[in-house]
Amino acid sequence: MAFAVPLSFAAWQALLNNFAIERAAFTGREMGILQSLREVPGFLAFGVVFVLLLVREQSLALIALLLLGLGTALTGFFPSILGLYLTTILMSTGFHYYETIQTSLAQQWVPQARAPETFGRLIAVSSLSSIAAFALIWLGSHLFALDYRWLYLLFGGITIAFALGCRLAFPYFPQPVVQHKHMVVRQRYWLYYALTFMSGARRQIFTVFAGFLMVEKFSYSVGDISLLFFVNASLNVLFARRIGRLIGHFGERKALLLEYSGLILVFCGYALVETGWIAASLYVVDHLFFALAISIKTYFQKIAAREDIASTAGVSFTINHIAAVVIPAFFGLLWLSSPALVFYLGALMAGISFLLSWLIPRDPAPGRETCFRSASGTEASLPR
Repeated sequence: MAFAVPLSFAAWQALLNNFAIERAAFTGREMGILQSLREVPGFLAFGVVFVLLLVREQSLALIALLLLGLGTALTGFFPSILGLYLTTILMSTGFHYYETIQTSLAQQWVPQARAPETFGRLIAVSSLSSIAAFALIWLGSHLFALDYRWLYLLFGGITIAFALGCRLAFPYFPQPVVQHKHMVVRQRYWLYYALTFMSGARRQIFTVFAGFLMVEKFSYSVGDISLLFFVNASLNVLFARRIGRLIGHFGERKALLLEYSGLILVFCGYALVETGWIAASLYVVDHLFFALAISIKTYFQKIAAREDIASTAGVSFTINHIAAVVIPAFFGLLWLSSPALVFYLGALMAGISFLLSWLIPRDPAPGRETCFRSASGTEASLPR
């Protein structure tokens, strides 16, 4: 399933800016609204816990995969503002519900000692799938001149086939711990919630506005964008698993401090760049930093009660998408007057995340969720 998801989502994302501008006459305003709508299902991801009253987690993951494929397959047949909005919501519902369940199942099934490397391996597998998607997009658009509708239909159809195949080929796996079937929000998880919220804000700068910058300011074609995505995915295949190992060795706090200090520089670079290849280089570095966000998941795995994982996965996705629903639309309006201001505000958000990362202890555990508290509940000194 980790291989199947990017076949749709990576293709949808790689084609989106060009399809929206060329066929649906999008400006920054419409793109901002679309990206906000795309994040609404993620904002409602807390509803997963209620669906689990009726459907097992593994079954829900397959249903979500079907919705993702269907939404992608239909996108090219509706080249209008309203049509693109509606197919985006369908695709996004499948994507976000799948991602919520995947996070929950991985944290339940994978031992803590192996979690960073395993999450890195999942990123590598997803990136390998993305490489296949980007290569097929390049071949389809450059050599065969396929229309957008056939490209979207191809990748959506493959994802649907994967979902049906997984249902027939794999058994149901038992859950090691019975999960809560109600919403769980705990005060001791506050730092995890804060990091998750800021991660959602940071993600929008990359997924929405950095890509839009490439097309609008530097006139990148579909092939150019696909090649750029290909480079990003190739680096993930090569380095994501190793980055996971490094997180396991150095700890979550150091990994996140590295990520957010680097992002401050990258976002300021976006604001100032005037050369296409430099912008592309910033885009590649920006994407590589995403692998370090594994640290937020492994930090939570270390501090969480096992029975909280499924419910908190939905709650955390909702928290992650609070900013994601608001930022694209609001920043899309700012973009019309000052694209640079969008990226400077992104650098400010990265700075806030940097400060929050200092609060992660060197050895997180239940009762030792921040550097202010020890496992026994007594005060602890700030990390040096």
